[in-house]
Amino acid sequence: MSLHVPERDWYKAPAGAEKLWIGVALLWCFVMSLMMPYWHFRGKQNADSETYAVEPAAFMERTERFVADNRVGEIDGVPVVEPPPGGEAYLLARMWSWYPILKLRQGETYRIHMSSTDLQHGFSLQPLNINYQVIPGYDHVITMTAATAGEFIIVCNEFCGIGHDRMIGKIIVE
Repeated sequence: MSLHVPERDWYKAPAGAEKLWIGVALLWCFVMSLMMPYWHFRGKQNADSETYAVEPAAFMERTERFVADNRVGEIDGVPVVEPPPGGEAYLLARMWSWYPILKLRQGETYRIHMSSTDLQHGFSLQPLNINYQVIPGYDHVITMTAATAGEFIIVCNEFCGIGHDRMIGKIIVE
């Protein structure tokens, strides 16, 4: 197949059903454009959050201090920490782990600080389907109320290398 110049009158204006489907597509774009702000402010699917710049080493130091001050146990070599109700909790993403395991009380509100020390990770809390991007250099703070008791799995949903499939963390709500 070779390249050639198209005929002078190659363009044909839409007609019949094409006009109808173009109209439907434009109408749908308009409706979705109006719904996006509505879902954001009234849809209740966005957690309250704040983001601050932070040096990865400083965030890691804060996380280690948080673990030392609030440690209540250990599961498979990973510390389990229980922050005070209404307090701050730190969750560190790094190749290929979430650190530490958080133990929260049902009905209490916490400010969860998340950051990464190495590269971009995805925070996906299952089965609740809460998703955030965790990026080095940023402290992403989510205000969260632990409404349901149980064990919730944190999955990295941003490919982070060869150990990505094992990057699983945990939040325990009692």
